[in-house]
Amino acid sequence: MNLLRSPLVAGLLRSPMVDYLIVMLQVRLHRARTAPTRGASAVEWVIITAIIAGVALGLATLIQSLVRQKQAEIQTGFNTGGGAKDGGE
Repeated sequence: MNLLRSPLVAGLLRSPMVDYLIVMLQVRLHRARTAPTRGASAVEWVIITAIIAGVALGLATLIQSLVRQKQAEIQTGFNTGGGAKDGGE
């Protein structure tokens, strides 16, 4: 016996609720197939993250260079006396 031809299943398939669900599924499928892609894909997120990491690394290197430069200036000032240049106290 074919299950779809049984009176109970045939009665359920003719239900307005089932018709509504079928139409809603068709609409959702149509939207999913025809809609442009939204949001960023995983590859785009990886590229964006790599760019941000590169900029952060560049800034960290620049700041480290500036700090070391100032440190050298301060250390040189201490080594040479760096105080009053007129010889006074």
